[in-house]
Amino acid sequence: MTRVAAIDCGTNSIRLLIADVAGNGSSPKLTDVVREMRVVRLGQGVDATGELAQEALDRTFAATTDYAALIREHGAGKVRFVATSATRDASNRKVFVDGIREILGVEPEVITGDEEAALSFAGASSVLPSRGTDPVLVVDLGGGSTEFVLGDANGVIAAKSVDVGCVRMTERHLRNDPPSPEQVTAAEADVDAAISEAGLAVPLDRTTVVVGVAGSVTTITAHALRLPEYSPAAIHGAELPLEAFGEACTDLLGMTKAERAGLPYMHPGRVDVIGAGGLVWRRVLERLAEVTEGRITSAVASEHDILDGIALSIS
Repeated sequence: MTRVAAIDCGTNSIRLLIADVAGNGSSPKLTDVVREMRVVRLGQGVDATGELAQEALDRTFAATTDYAALIREHGAGKVRFVATSATRDASNRKVFVDGIREILGVEPEVITGDEEAALSFAGASSVLPSRGTDPVLVVDLGGGSTEFVLGDANGVIAAKSVDVGCVRMTERHLRNDPPSPEQVTAAEADVDAAISEAGLAVPLDRTTVVVGVAGSVTTITAHALRLPEYSPAAIHGAELPLEAFGEACTDLLGMTKAERAGLPYMHPGRVDVIGAGGLVWRRVLERLAEVTEGRITSAVASEHDILDGIALSIS
């Protein structure tokens, strides 16, 4: 058994998984030791300025310092730090890379969208029942980007990362509280164009099951289920009709920030961006229903995603 530590640093959050890995080969299994998430909003303003803000770097470095202490405390022998959309887009990412290396003692990897997609699929599929050769579409809805990954029991068939996510769409379009109809229309146009771009690389019409991962999707699922609190056990594996997801997305998009903040399952760091997350997820599901000619009538939420994929990759 090997103890590993995986860190996923995205546009909105930075997450840590310390896990024991049992088995090897094609089917290693993870047992969680520590799983933590901090909303640091590393991607604050990146879409407009092209660089990481100093206050965002400071928040991220502080969280990484805490994670480094946990890694030492729990004796993880292997560590992998992966950074995604916001860092890919930043002109000053060397400042970020140098800072993380100094704190953690490992080289942070700024991965491509395709690498991100493959890790997301590996993490999500590791805990899903095998569907053999039936293609499963994993949609990783992040802060700066969304990954579309079609795969089966043999691995990834096709993948595409596109630059729409809950933080990017909020900063670019949804500035009012709640957003105006004109802002929603402009954001939908961006999302629709991105889905069309993804569809050129990924045969979305082959999808037999769609699985949504990451914080926006799991929070939308909590809202659709009207949970009394955020419960990973209740959310993971929940399969809901597309209509139920669509209603939850529309509801969250139309709420004020104060109304969202009052929801018992809402993380404070998602209050201002979950409306955009709902807009993206709603349009993705609507497009999937169209391209599969109604064969896709439901979607599944997964609590396991790229973070698990990172941990499995270093086992």
